[in-house]
This record gives sequence, C-alpha cells and structure tokens, in this order.
Amino acid sequence: MPGQPANEMLLGDVRVLDLSRILAGPYCTMILGDLGAEVIKVERPETGDDTRTWGPPFAGGESAYYLCCNRNKKSITIDLKDTRGSELVKELAKVSDVLVENFTPGLMKRFGLDYESLREHNPRLVYCSISAYGQDGPYRDRPGYDMVLSAIGGLMWITGPEGGEPCKVGVAITDVLTGVYASSAIMAALVRRGRTGRGQYIDCSLLDVQVAALANIASNYLVADKEAQRWGTAHESIIPYQVFRAADRPIAIAVANQKLWESFCRTIGKQEWIKDPRFESNAKRVENRVELVARVAEVVAQKSCDEWIELFVDAAIPCGPVNNMQRLFDDPQVLHRKMVVDVPHETIGTLRLTGVPIKYSETPGAVRLPPPLLGQHTDEILTGVLGYSKQHVESLRQQGAV
Repeated sequence: MPGQPANEMLLGDVRVLDLSRILAGPYCTMILGDLGAEVIKVERPETGDDTRTWGPPFAGGESAYYLCCNRNKKSITIDLKDTRGSELVKELAKVSDVLVENFTPGLMKRFGLDYESLREHNPRLVYCSISAYGQDGPYRDRPGYDMVLSAIGGLMWITGPEGGEPCKVGVAITDVLTGVYASSAIMAALVRRGRTGRGQYIDCSLLDVQVAALANIASNYLVADKEAQRWGTAHESIIPYQVFRAADRPIAIAVANQKLWESFCRTIGKQEWIKDPRFESNAKRVENRVELVARVAEVVAQKSCDEWIELFVDAAIPCGPVNNMQRLFDDPQVLHRKMVVDVPHETIGTLRLTGVPIKYSETPGAVRLPPPLLGQHTDEILTGVLGYSKQHVESLRQQGAV
C-alpha cells in the first residue's frame, strides 16, 4: 500500500481507542488513522457498528456506508455490558494515548469508563466525547442524528430552493464537520500534552459544531439581525454566483468581485453590462438580482457546458460542471490528486476508497489498512497489545466478554 511505514508518519507513535460508531466519531478516528495512528475500533459482538447494516449497497458482506469511514483501523469485539469486557477496555485505555466515544452522556460512567475514572490510571490520556448536544445543558440526554441536528442547528433552514421547503444537505455534513473538529481538537491536545505531560477531556457536540459552521449566515443575524433564507444554488450577497443551465447540462459560475464581473461580461459578449447603472456594482447587481439572473441564464443557455468552461477558464473566471459521481471520479484533477485509491480487502478483493485529502511534504498520510471485518483483530490486539495468552483470550470468548 502507498505511504510511509506507520511509525514514520505524523501520528505513528499514537494509539487511539475508538469506542465510537455511525459517522462523526469514526470519521474523526479515520483522520487520525490516515496520519499514522494505531486505531483500535471497539465494537459490539455479533452486530458491531450500526453502519455495517446500513445498505444496500454492500460489497463482500460490508455496507458501503461502513466502508467509507473505517479504514486504517483494527476491529476488536468487546461486550461493554459485561464487567469482564469493561475491564478489557480499561486495560486498553491504560496503554492508549487517545480515547474517542460517542455514547449518550453518562453511559460511559455507568461502565466505569468515563474520563475521571480512566485518568487515574493514565493521566496522559486525551479523552474525546462526541455527542449530539454536549455533556451538559437542557438537551444533554436527548438522542440525535445528523439530520435532526442540521434542522435544530439552522443548516436545513438555509438549504433548498428559493421559496421552497427546507432540505437536508446531500451528505451528513454536520457529522463530517464534527469529526474534523474532533480530530483537530485531539491533535491540539496531544501537542499540549507534549509540553505538560497531561491529557485532558474534550467535549465535542454536533450542535455546537453546526452553529459554528453557519459562518457568515450566523454573523448576518448576530451582527445585523438579518434573518436567513434559502437561495438554492445562489448566493445571498454576490451576483452572479450560482448554477445556470447551459445548453446541455448545468454549470456553476462564481463572479465574486468587480474585476471578474467585467471579465465575465466581455467573455459572454455583453460588454454593455459593465457600465449599465443597474449592474455596475455588486450592490446594484444584488438589488436587481431577478432581472440580471434572467439575462445571464438566457445567455448561458446558448452554449454547451464544456464550451463555456473553455471560455471561462481562459478568462480566469471560476466555473465548473455540476458533476454526478461518475463524472467526479473520472475527473482528471481528482485522479491526479490521488483522491481515489485501490485497497486490497479480504472479502471484496480490490476496494476503491476516497484518498487522503491533505498532502504533507515529509510525512504523507496513507490508506494503510482496509476497513476491518467485525472482530477481525480481536486476538491480535489482546495478545499483542495487552500480552494475554491465547488460552486467556479463548476463555474470554467462551465467557462472552469478547
């Protein structure tokens, strides 16, 4: 497989105990694994991570959903409700650098696996809890999934066609963003631990992340009391900045400043718009949005998407086709950037996954391990990490702890 040996990578000396499932937590730990961390994924015996059943599609008995966020991990099955099982997790936590969990707040304490209990045995442990609403507050004990949090967190309100009903984003972006935030928080805590020798507790919630991710939309309201609305593919404050229908398929065009506007007008053969008092500034273009968008749409419909792209690229105007998945993963830039990788898998054969998005000059990330089968590494972890004998492992298995 591509990349450096794990011990030469950015997080090659970090062990992560991953008690999370679904998407936000596993996405976080996948990022850490991509950077070289040893990730031990703890799953329920027999059923495992919920997403293992979230299909079709399936490949080699594994759901595509599960496969998307669980590479570079080893799977061990442990019954946390069994006292012997929770003791195993305690033993693993003692020799780990990071623990990530996304159970309902308070549940880990019932298992004796909360941060306060574990740090007594491992004060260097960085412990990250990912939850829907956080570890405190009036919503603390409510269950939550991405779709619900995107609704409460304002994202759904601003997503969808102008004048239409609210829509969810096509991917569970609140989960994904929470995973990214959590991974960066963990790495920051590891940097601090390098200075102090002490770990710490990280409380990461989907709602908090979604509120922060509203960016300029939140600022519009907090600073100017401006309520948000849905704009479809258009931008509230920039015109033209949206998807238009070319002669054959849609094209996204972003005319984000005055220089681009003038270049855009010349490129589409409408130089007279540059000095038109209705369109001469972005503020005027926003004011006359309906008329200008209709005029641009009429012009864009006269050529094919590829014809416009050739013209706009020559004029340095940001643009691009609205790709489906087939076009995306055939795109020469996506392929050049190695954003599709082939990974050998025990039951699938060759598994295609998205690549590592961040490129490092000295310590590149890599897809070193395919997403594990359920419990695939139970014996390896218990004998290799904890030093248990094969007989002890078999005894735990017969007792139902693993």
